[in-house]
Amino acid sequence: MDSITVVIPCLDDAAMLRACLDALARQTRPADEVIVVDNGSRDDSAAVARAAGARVIDEPHRGIWPATAAGFDAARGEIIARLDADSVPQADWLERVEWRMSAPDRPAAVTGRGRFYGGTAATRWVAGTLYIGGYFAVLGPLLGHPPIFGSNCALRRTAWRELRTLVHRDRPDVHDDLDLAWWLQPGMSVVEDPGLVVAVSARPFDSWSGLGRRLRMAYRTLVVDWRAWPPAARRRARAQPPAGAPVAPSDGHGGIDGRRGPEDGQPEAYSASSSPTS
Repeated sequence: MDSITVVIPCLDDAAMLRACLDALARQTRPADEVIVVDNGSRDDSAAVARAAGARVIDEPHRGIWPATAAGFDAARGEIIARLDADSVPQADWLERVEWRMSAPDRPAAVTGRGRFYGGTAATRWVAGTLYIGGYFAVLGPLLGHPPIFGSNCALRRTAWRELRTLVHRDRPDVHDDLDLAWWLQPGMSVVEDPGLVVAVSARPFDSWSGLGRRLRMAYRTLVVDWRAWPPAARRRARAQPPAGAPVAPSDGHGGIDGRRGPEDGQPEAYSASSSPTS
């Protein structure tokens, strides 16, 4: 059995983090390690994490990608599972992650969707049907595989070691899950498992400004990734047999050409649930 580390980036979200960690404590397959990445919280998020037995990593560089990447780097498990602080996984979530990642096809990543809670019925419908549904329906054909939902996914640590210098991990204005899905290399597969379920707060969709911020961030991520590794070149590379090394163009400094992306304005403020689908 592969060991599993759960990574949870967090910013000023103590109450919801407590509910997330309580759900992890009730898993039928316990985590081997839980890492909470404190992204500069001013509340007692770090204390809540430590009280639950989680390992706390401090990441002063604000942003969902910098915080997530710091947690991925620190993970000791062979499989890195990912939640947001407002995610509440069902009791068999990690058991399902382990089962799917050990299947004969040995995917590099597995993802599920979210069941939204809180807000109004209309808010939950917008979040689940338009936003998440649109995310998978539109980006799946573009990527050639399911996109990754950051509030409910898992990745092999071996894949992360290959991807960590390719993704835009230092950009707070880029969605971590979409960027990660874009840079999957030849031989890396991602599968969507409908049985992999977490409850996710609908609070980001309580206002048009919240929805608009996420849509702008998703658009910016597409622009950055499209220019750095255009879809045609990406499809050609992924169609080739894996060569055992990343295919993305190098800038000579361990990164990629265009890593910083276009000059598309100042990064927007990071919120506790700022993945493209949370």
